[in-house]
Amino acid sequence: MQWRIPAALPVLKLVGAAGLLALGFLLAEGDLLRPVAGALGAALLAGWGVRDVIAPVRLAVDPSGITVPKGWTGRQHLPWSAVESIRVQRRPGRGFAGPALEIDTSETLHLFSRLDLGTDPEEVADALAAVRPEPARPSRPPSGEQSDGTDQSRAE
Repeated sequence: MQWRIPAALPVLKLVGAAGLLALGFLLAEGDLLRPVAGALGAALLAGWGVRDVIAPVRLAVDPSGITVPKGWTGRQHLPWSAVESIRVQRRPGRGFAGPALEIDTSETLHLFSRLDLGTDPEEVADALAAVRPEPARPSRPPSGEQSDGTDQSRAE
């Protein structure tokens, strides 16, 4: 299974970049700063949109682990043993508000919003939990049986 950004999002970013560039030139009125600022903003927005076109898949899962983005367009496979927790957090405030899927590996924290996944983060967390194997539990002998040659049921 894999989750990707909605197809309309990179298109919206690229159209927004073109609009920002045009706005910089339309409002220039002889000032060089406005077209330069518009061009820089457009370049950043276009780069973000191109990245979404080149690497649209944000999260993938298989029985061996999960694959997350690394760098601008790279990907990194994390085995299930490296994943400490998967949870959905609600983050108040500006910027990254709303529910976010958190994947914690103790070394890195990967955050995915609804726009990154193309669906509700709660649904993705449930799907990941269904694929993730149960953690191995240490085996203990049934109570009353000896495990190391001593009788643990006797009081000393």
